Amino acid sequence: MNGSTNADSGALTFGLYTTTSAAVGSFARIWANELKDRRIRVNTNIPGLTVTPGLNGTQPTEEKSAEFRDLLAGQVPMGRLADPDEIAAAVLFLACDRSSFITGSGLYADGGLNQT
Repeated sequence: MNGSTNADSGALTFGLYTTTSAAVGSFARIWANELKDRRIRVNTNIPGLTVTPGLNGTQPTEEKSAEFRDLLAGQVPMGRLADPDEIAAAVLFLACDRSSFITGSGLYADGGLNQT
């Protein structure tokens, strides 16, 4: 399942988004327990700020997009935004046998954003 770092933030203007993001994590924990006898693992991927066409499209010009990305990157302890391939790698990890003892968990691929 995909969650959001906003589930932990309590951001003032994102009430509905934050609440539904928190619900995703709760569903994952409940379903992990309900599906354990069928050997189905359920986890939540929690991506951080990621360079996507959607993010880039929030600004009217490429110059403004670059400024916005820099502003966001300044909030991330690693000092940059995620590449989509990094988020995909986290999802792949949760889907493979290397995470066979992980269920009901959230994996934060957020550059430390919610960990500080």
